[in-house]
Amino acid sequence: MMTIEEKIKQVVRNVPDFPKPGINFKDISTILMDHETSNAILNTLVEKYADSKIDKIAGIESRGFLFGYALAMRLNKPFVLIRKEGKLPFDKIKHNYDLEYGSATIEIHTDAIKKGDKVLIHDDLLATGGSAAAAAKLIQKLDGEVSAFNFIIELSFLNGKEKLQQYTKNIVNLASY
Repeated sequence: MMTIEEKIKQVVRNVPDFPKPGINFKDISTILMDHETSNAILNTLVEKYADSKIDKIAGIESRGFLFGYALAMRLNKPFVLIRKEGKLPFDKIKHNYDLEYGSATIEIHTDAIKKGDKVLIHDDLLATGGSAAAAAKLIQKLDGEVSAFNFIIELSFLNGKEKLQQYTKNIVNLASY
């Protein structure tokens, strides 16, 4: 029987030189077209966090919404949107950060996190950790606590996990390259 990591690696498409030369992009759209692997990922996440003390799950736009929302629904937890600047309609706060190839700004609604909320931050991929660290800063600005980070894929050679350990040591990926 294949492990979840083996299943993911069998299905993920590698796209060389995207979005720029030298980058080997891990395309998860192939996972979304494979219902067996998608269900295996979701079941693995549900099992991992079923007994955790998480109050909310936050997903980072846009691929963090895919499994993050499904996980939140399966665990009966609220799902929090962390979006690119200008996409949220209500009162919000923002955080600027650097990416592997540029910079960005993300936002969260000011009423999405309450003081003391324990939050799992989910995204599809951990590279340098910039997006996830920015999401953690937003959670902290609203007096929430980052309980865990979860990623489908980690590019371990980029050392993103090191950047996130200041928020929590609970950092999990399902497949590592």
